[in-house]
Amino acid sequence: MNNLYFMKSLLLSILFIPIALLAQHNTEKKIYLDSLWNETKEGNHKYYRIINSDDTANELYHIKDYYESGVLQMEGNSKTEDGYGKEGEFVFYYKNGNKKNKTNYYKSRLLGKDEKWYESGLKKSEGDYFESKDGFSSTYKTKNFWNPEEKQIVSNGNGYYEDNTEDGFDSGEIKNGLKEGIWTGTYNKKLHYTEEYNKGEIISGVSKDEHNKEYKYTMLEVRPEPIKGIKDFYKHIGKNFRIPRAYESMKGKIITIFVIEKDGEIVELKNIKSVFEILDQEAIRVISSYGKWKPGLQRGQNVKVLYSIPISLSGIK
Repeated sequence: MNNLYFMKSLLLSILFIPIALLAQHNTEKKIYLDSLWNETKEGNHKYYRIINSDDTANELYHIKDYYESGVLQMEGNSKTEDGYGKEGEFVFYYKNGNKKNKTNYYKSRLLGKDEKWYESGLKKSEGDYFESKDGFSSTYKTKNFWNPEEKQIVSNGNGYYEDNTEDGFDSGEIKNGLKEGIWTGTYNKKLHYTEEYNKGEIISGVSKDEHNKEYKYTMLEVRPEPIKGIKDFYKHIGKNFRIPRAYESMKGKIITIFVIEKDGEIVELKNIKSVFEILDQEAIRVISSYGKWKPGLQRGQNVKVLYSIPISLSGIK
């Protein structure tokens, strides 16, 4: 190995986490976002975000998202200034200004009371998110649900649920707040599914793509993972991340986001938290050099998944 590079005292803290930026002490910041909520330039945006950091003493940023028209789209607090470290109550709004959803987060995970409304202003549903058995996700229990004609079709956690949104349609029995029996519907506007549930737990499912091809599954979502396993990915970064001698004492954290494509390729790498340009470039190089992953799955079908990974540099001891 070239003696300009070495690995002495490189601390790698590698975890798959919600995309997050570390705190900066700005009083107020404005960023522009495209239709996919990626940062963009003014004029190309569909939304914009105002970040107020006056409450950083309590490790909270106040986040407000607006539609391009200037109508408020979302408001809440975050432990990170990008808005992905959601904490506490969040309220979302329709373009007409009516309330859409009021929900609660704990460590960026949905947890607690949830209420929804139709765009007309009529109440849609009441329920609660509670921690799933895996400890990493949330399960939703429906308490009450009203259709657009104001008829209550789920009461005290029991009834037959039917909901039609711009993204799809879902229908099936609710028993004690949880999905039960056979559920059918559509998602991503054009894909179909049929699933069987027992006390909210999926037993099996079949989805169909736009070509009517069937995919069987027993899990709604499966995360991407490296072909040789996550430990091998950690080992690859630890072994191959090279620091020029001139930067041996550098400390800080690099956060890199990337997309795992449907075929498992790593693409669209970008640093959203930097330390120094040459080290930032090294983070992208070493991650992209790893090779293919097993792609993520949604209802048995390959999907693109966005990840972030932090690399912490501790300098020489």
